[in-house]
This record gives sequence, C-alpha cells and structure tokens, in this order.
Amino acid sequence: MARKKKSGKRKWILLGLLLAIVGIAGFVIYKNKTAPKGEVVDTAKAEKRTIKESVSASGRIYPETEVIISSDVSGEIVELYVEEGDSVAYGQILLRVDPEVFLSAVERGEANLNNAKSNLATTKAQIATNEAQKLELKTSLTQANRVHDRNKELFEDGVISQEQFDQSLAQVESAQASIASADANIRAARESSKAAEYTVLSSQASLKELKTNLSRTTIKSPTSGVISSLSIEKGERVVGTAQMAGTEIMRISDLSTMEAQVEVTENDILKVALNDEVLVEVDAYIDRKFKGYVTEIANSAANAASGTSNSLNTDQVTNFIVKIRLDANSYDDLLENNSSYPFRPGMSTSVEIITNVVDDALSIPIQAVTIRDLSEEGEEERLEEVIFLYNADTAKITEIETGIQDDEFIQIISGINQDDEVVSGPYSSLSKVLEDGSELRKKEDDKK
Repeated sequence: MARKKKSGKRKWILLGLLLAIVGIAGFVIYKNKTAPKGEVVDTAKAEKRTIKESVSASGRIYPETEVIISSDVSGEIVELYVEEGDSVAYGQILLRVDPEVFLSAVERGEANLNNAKSNLATTKAQIATNEAQKLELKTSLTQANRVHDRNKELFEDGVISQEQFDQSLAQVESAQASIASADANIRAARESSKAAEYTVLSSQASLKELKTNLSRTTIKSPTSGVISSLSIEKGERVVGTAQMAGTEIMRISDLSTMEAQVEVTENDILKVALNDEVLVEVDAYIDRKFKGYVTEIANSAANAASGTSNSLNTDQVTNFIVKIRLDANSYDDLLENNSSYPFRPGMSTSVEIITNVVDDALSIPIQAVTIRDLSEEGEEERLEEVIFLYNADTAKITEIETGIQDDEFIQIISGINQDDEVVSGPYSSLSKVLEDGSELRKKEDDKK
C-alpha cells in the first residue's frame, strides 16, 4: 500500500511540473507576440541653434616682441649690469666688452688721420709755392718780351747784330718754357693734393669705423622689456662681427603683449582667417579660457625642408604656424592681483579658433547624419549624406545638405524642417541596421 501511495504522489508532482513548464512557455510565447517590435533608437528634434565652427590646435605662449641681443665685437665681458628677470628700459647699458684693443685701434686711427691731414697741408703749400714761382716767371717773360721787342726794332734798323737779336729771342722762349714747366708742377701738386684729400677721407672713415667698434663694446638695450633669457656670465668671451650675428648673449621680451603660436594642419588652415576670434586655454590656468584673435598665418609649412628631398615626402603631417594675440582685457584680473606678468615664454597652450558662426541655424546632433549608397540597381555607387526621420514608428531615409558644425550639432541646409524628429542613435543602428521603412521604437518607450 505504501508503495502505491508513493507512486501516485510522484505522478502528481510530475504533472505539476509539466503544467508549470507549459504555463511558462505559453507566457513567453504570449509576451513575444504582444511585445513591441522594431529597432530601439534614440531620437532628437531639429531645432534652431547658434553653430560655431572651430579649428583646434596646440602650441606655446611667446612674447609678441622678443629681441635677441648678440655681440658685434669679440672680447671678454668685463661688466654685466643685469640678471635674468630684470626689467630694462630703452637705451639702458646692459654690459661692456673689454675695450682696450679697440681703444688702441682708435688711437692708431687718429694718428693716421693726423698724418694724412699733414700731408694734405704739405701738398697745398707746394701748390702755393708753384703758383708763386709761376708769377715770377710771368714777370720775367714780360720783361724778356719788352727787351726782345726793342731788339727787334734795333735789329731792323741795323743797330744790333743777329746774335744779339737771337739771344733776346732765346730769353723769351726760355721764360715761356719755364712757365709751362711751372704749370705742370702746379697740376702735379694739385693731383697730389687730391690724393692727400682722399687719404684724409679714408683715414676719417677708418677712424669712424674704429670708434663705432669701440662704442659697440658697450651694449645698450634696443627696447624696453624683461630679460627673459641670459646666456653668459661676467668673464666669459663672446665672438661677433659686424657682418654676421655673434654669440647670443640675452633675450629681451615685451611680456605685456603675448601671443600663442600654434600648429594648424593643412586640412584646417584654409578655414582660418586673420582676426578670427580665438579661445585660448593655458595649462598653467586650469578651467580658464582667455580670448584672442588671429594676427598672422604662415604661407609655408612649418616642417617643410626647403631645397631638400625630405620636403617631397607626403607621409609626414604638414602643419602651418598661426599666431594669436592674447587680449589683455581677458586677463585683467591676473594683472591686478600679481605684480609680475601672468604668462611666461614657453607655456603650453591649446586654442579653439572660431572660423564661422551661424545664428538660428537649423541643426540636429552630428551622430544623426550618416552616409548611405542611394544608387539604384545597375547604377554607379552614389554615396550621400542622409538622416532617418522618425515617422509613426517607421524610419524614413531622407537625403540632406549640411553646413557647418561644432562638437555636438551640425547645420542642415535642406532636407528637413524645424521640429522634425530624427533618429540620433545608436551608431551601429544608423550606420548598418536601419533601412528605409524599418520599424522603430524609442528607447524611453522600451524602458517603460
């Protein structure tokens, strides 16, 4: 009897389990039949917004005006009056190079000039002497002509002999020859005087050059600013000539006007224009954006190796230097709270150059736009920008024309109207799954 009771109990248990399984299966089938169908998607409405198109770049902060001080003469630095970080004014003496060698050269130059002037005076005195001699010879010629004129009359009257007549004639000719010789001496003396004048001018120019070199041993500040870099110490030697840049001694920077120098890729450089507004972030100032504007755009690539084969390598990234002046009004508070300048040369920076702004632009999220092949069977591939309109739980593919974009939204020029609802995600559905007429359901409805 006990065995029969146990067997009957097992049958009821098995029957109960079977009914439970059938019930669960029926419930699942029912849920699948009654569950909403379609791809779960995010949606967004087309709205009017202000779109700011921008170009991002990075670089460093530099003074807009920076002067490199180098020596025009060679020698030892005997005096150094400034230190790095000092403020200097225009014309202030910065340092002195040992002037002894240049002082000796100036003294030799002055001696040479005095000697040249002495020679010039001698030649001028010789001219005066020769001209005085010529006057005496002219007097002698006049006297000889008178004597000869009288002898000519006496000779014609037969009073004097031929010999006496010839002697008077010879005296006239001798006096004329002497005058001609005196003229030649005068001309020679004048030429010597000109040569002496040129020697004086040459000596004066040489002395001027020597004095200039001497003055260059005292180096003065060509501008007002701050010593941003000091490369030498007192007692070190510097090398320099007037024809080429010598040893770099220091740099003077005007820290009151700073600029950001950034590298912009060749894909973005054509969008950038002079005076474009710029938002500047400096790593030293966290969560702070400064304002600026574009002042200079390079015409040549920063990494172009002119005249070498490397410049023909198209694999490397091509960047162009863009200079951006920082607007002092955007950091007035830093100037008030600090006695020193807030920016230092070489600080890292990242910028956002606003290249275009459109107000009231009809726009949608960027991720809502995708590329699809709209060609029909037998036609060549035709890739176009499209969006999927959310229309009564159905996807409607729509070709669009886009404009500018920012980090979140893209301008729609044509293809949709304001308040149209578009599918904005997920990316996998937009890029591969959705087709024209696909069934859809919103994610928020699916969660409910």
